[in-house]
Amino acid sequence: MTNTEILINRIAQDRIEFHEGCTLLLDDTQFNFDELFVILRNFIFNSIPEKTSYSTKAYQNAIRTIPLKPTFTPIVILNSYPTKIAFNKLSELPEIERKKTIKSLLWIFKITDTERRSTECKNGRGHEWHIN
Repeated sequence: MTNTEILINRIAQDRIEFHEGCTLLLDDTQFNFDELFVILRNFIFNSIPEKTSYSTKAYQNAIRTIPLKPTFTPIVILNSYPTKIAFNKLSELPEIERKKTIKSLLWIFKITDTERRSTECKNGRGHEWHIN
């Protein structure tokens, strides 16, 4: 795992407080939207158990509880389109929307991964990203 992937998982697992973790990712001099977007997209898609629709309760709850204004463009897109289409639209947003997009996706991963760890992985599957 890369340092960025480890950091994202530490944030998702509450090893680093969410807002502090966002600051670490978004204010990094090496901030790379495309890289973070791909990592978070893959993490989210893997953390949602229902792979045909991606419409689990945890995913819907994550979108509803993103700690940003619900009128912000990334959240409007996530609420307005099916998951895969929404992610395609998010990847094409202008630069001014990029940090809000990453924050939204990080929150979604935090919520969906927490759900997965408490159900699918609760008996200790031993994934490398389940940081001890």
